[in-house]
Amino acid sequence: MSIFIENIRKSYDELQVLKGITLSIAEGEVVAIVGPSGAGKSTLLHIMGTIDKPDSGTVQLLNQNVLKLPEKKLADFRNKNIGFVFQFHHLLPEFTALENTIIPALIQGVKEDEAQKKAKEWFEYLNLKHRLHHKPSELSGGEQQRVAVARALINNPPLLLADEPSGNLDSANASELHQLFFDLRNKFNKTVVIVTHNNELAQMADRKVVIRDGQIDN
Repeated sequence: MSIFIENIRKSYDELQVLKGITLSIAEGEVVAIVGPSGAGKSTLLHIMGTIDKPDSGTVQLLNQNVLKLPEKKLADFRNKNIGFVFQFHHLLPEFTALENTIIPALIQGVKEDEAQKKAKEWFEYLNLKHRLHHKPSELSGGEQQRVAVARALINNPPLLLADEPSGNLDSANASELHQLFFDLRNKFNKTVVIVTHNNELAQMADRKVVIRDGQIDN
């Protein structure tokens, strides 16, 4: 099992956001998490990705109880095993596409020339090799998001978590990005979890999980 979370609860002050969520996601599965705004979808994804911690419950990733890891080991686990793609790509404007992409690899301790080699392989795969040395401001929205995907993949993590990844893209770029997630699963056996309001993407997924009012709506 790639991801197993059990009885996850999370509150912010008096607001109870997650009310006992249990969910299993198999290796190589593409799961769409859907539901109304404010239902707790992004909070759940952030807890799954170890960016946030639940008030109670269990989070097992790749058979590792991640909530028991010390902070430094948790950060190392996250960097090595989880790739994130967000609606806002968070590329650093002063760096080129290549420089942005290799940051997680450098954090992992990979030598710069090796990190650049890996990045160039992903750029080739993502049809971005002609954009290596462009700054984010010189890239289209679709290209910026593909650079963000390359950055998420640089350490070859088994888990890919995406939060509204096509929210800022036009329909053509959105469709291309959606297909990419399935190609990554099919070719590299990635486990992909996507929070989305995009119905087309949700319908493509192997499974759709509906979150409503902090709970899974069966």
